[in-house]
Amino acid sequence: MYKKIIAFTVAVVTFVACTTVPITGRRQLNLVSDSQMQSLSYDAYDQFLKENKLSRDAQATAMVKRAGQRIQRAVEEYMAANGLSDELQGFQWEFNLIEDDQVNAWAMAGGKTVVYTGILPVAQNETGLAVVMGHEIAHAIAKHGNERMSQQLAQQFGGQTLSALAGTQPGAAQNLVMAVYGVGSQIGLLKYGRTQESEADRLGLIFMAMAGYNPEEAVPFWKRMEAKSGGQAPPEFLSTHPSAGTRQADLQKHMPEALQYYKR
Repeated sequence: MYKKIIAFTVAVVTFVACTTVPITGRRQLNLVSDSQMQSLSYDAYDQFLKENKLSRDAQATAMVKRAGQRIQRAVEEYMAANGLSDELQGFQWEFNLIEDDQVNAWAMAGGKTVVYTGILPVAQNETGLAVVMGHEIAHAIAKHGNERMSQQLAQQFGGQTLSALAGTQPGAAQNLVMAVYGVGSQIGLLKYGRTQESEADRLGLIFMAMAGYNPEEAVPFWKRMEAKSGGQAPPEFLSTHPSAGTRQADLQKHMPEALQYYKR
């Protein structure tokens, strides 16, 4: 009987806490406010920068910041045009290049973004980099971090809010935050599901196109990422992502939509 009550409570909380992903309209579980998630991400991001080395390659660093800022402006333009500017409230955009061989990149809530030098050879140029950054920034815009955190709260803590958990089990709340962001690990990357990854692919195409980067370069980029695995285990950046064939087919499917936003 007790288990049934818990299951019913979780189901009710889950239903009440559902929100809609901006742009795609997909319903998602959200037990964490934007302000909470941003505050947590800003603290985690600052700590990450203290513990990791910024690249001294001025040219590459400038490219990362330039691509990030162009995509930022595209996101802001898109959200304003669709009456969604409030979704960006509290954003404190930042783009940094970290000296690390990982083939990786990520973006936290509020636009805090990191690119690792290890992914630059695969990107090859600024357009390839825009594929990566558009995808990662799309995760932040779609609030996938909030959703991932909420899923863990629902599964592990009976649907409690993060505030409630922090009040009753501060240690558990802190451990959950660290796990979601990967703070203290080598990765520092959210383990998104395939639905979230595919969603970020679609939105990323739109954002890079609006920023003036050719979205058709996304398919060659992901082919290079596939080749990077060399038939072995995929790079960490791909570990929880859709298969290469599925991703490339989906990108082609969404290409006509993205090209509508691309001004050559």
